[in-house]
Parts: sequence; C-alpha cells; structure tokens
Amino acid sequence: MQSPRLVATDLDGTALRSDGTVSPRTAAAFALVENAGAALVFVTGRPPRWMHMVAGAVRHRGLAICANGALVYDLHSEQIVKSHLIHPDVLEEVVRRLREKVPDLAFSVEYEGGFAHESDFRLGGWDSKAVAGLRVGTDTLTSRPCAKLLALHPRMDPDILHAAVCGLVGDLVTPTHSSGRALIEMSAHGVTKATALSHLATTLGVAAEEVIAFGDMPNDLPMLRWAGVSYAVANAHPEVLAAVDHVTAANNDDGVAGILEKLYGP
Repeated sequence: MQSPRLVATDLDGTALRSDGTVSPRTAAAFALVENAGAALVFVTGRPPRWMHMVAGAVRHRGLAICANGALVYDLHSEQIVKSHLIHPDVLEEVVRRLREKVPDLAFSVEYEGGFAHESDFRLGGWDSKAVAGLRVGTDTLTSRPCAKLLALHPRMDPDILHAAVCGLVGDLVTPTHSSGRALIEMSAHGVTKATALSHLATTLGVAAEEVIAFGDMPNDLPMLRWAGVSYAVANAHPEVLAAVDHVTAANNDDGVAGILEKLYGP
C-alpha cells in the first residue's frame, strides 16, 4: 500500500495531549511524514495566535489551516497567507437572530489579528489563563470582518445548541463545535476544514484519495468525510466515531503517532 501523500490532522483532542503539548513521540512521527516527502498539514479550530508552540514542534515548516478553514497560516513566517472572513453586516444579522431566540448567549470574535469578547463571555482554554483580548460591546464586536464568531451558552447541551444555531443562522454562516462547552464556532458561509484543505491539496497536486485525516470533534467531520482515509482517536465525539473509516488510540496515548509510524516508519 502506498503511503498517503498528505497527512491532515486536527490538533486539540487529536494529535496533541490533553494539556496542549506535542509529545516527543508525536513530534518524531511528524518528522517521519516530512522525511518521507509527504505533506503535513495541521487543520485546526485554533486561531493563529495559539500556533507558536505547534510551529516550533515542526521546526516552523509548512502551512496550517486555522479557525476551522477561515485562515491559512504559514508556520515559517507565522503570518496569515489566506483568509475567508465574515463581513460585518452578516455578523450583525447573525447576532441579532441568535439573541432574539437564545437570549442567554454571549459572543466573542476571532479577527485576523487578535480577538474580542463581550463582558459576560466566559473565557476558556489558554485565554482564561492570560490577560488577552478586548472586552467590548456588541456593536464594536461586529464592526469589522472576522474569521470566526463564537457563541457561548451557560447551560445548554452543545449538540442541542448546535442544532438550534444551524436552524437559525445556517443560511448566513457555517456553525460547528469542538469542545465540551456549549460553544458554537461560526465561519463564513460554506467555509469548513474540508474546503480549505481541498483547495490546499489542489495547489499541491494531491487528490482526496491520497489524503489521510485525523480528528475528534464535529468540526472535523467535513475534513474526515472528504479525505480518502479517515481516522478518529478513541476519545472522539460519538458522531465522529460513527463517521470515520478507522479508530486509533486516544490522543493521550499518541494514537495519531501510532498510525503515522506504521505508514512512514522504517
């Protein structure tokens, strides 16, 4: 069997440990891919501002797809090289519709450089541990184009909230989710991990059937369904586990590395 020409992997919950680190084994497996002449692409919901540590693990080589497909990021220069943004008029309408039907939502946005959030938006992940982002009102929040609009509910089940948001604004943006919180991530309409990865693969002369993809959450589903071979880690969301070709070990057990070692190792 010929090894895939392109490896596309999600980061948090998939290739990274739960503490957000790249294990030595996974870093070595990434090197195997590159040494074999295949392309390695990180395809993540993370914004570029969270990519510095990951860039270092691959010696600042290659490209990453960030913000669920909205941004393409050069790991060498640590600069955004392509963007698909949500325009302010769309942002305003999305927030208006959601506020009308789901009044307890709080919003934040990821811009091309930095982010902003409403005062009642509860920060999570790295942002909860650092003084980061601007605390602004809704009018300011939606006043300029952004890569991702996020809506957080204090109590709802994430899957139920996702279905509600899709019904309310799915004609304007592409909603998804990727965490245990009721946090919905919205990209420009039609923008997913799959659309960005497909475009990048085309520029590299790689067909979908030559791609292997790894993921764990619903925001990975478009990419996993597009790729020729798809893997979920064992800790993945039930919908992801049901959609993929194969399941590997959990992220904390270096499941992605285990498969890459078999495909690209000596």
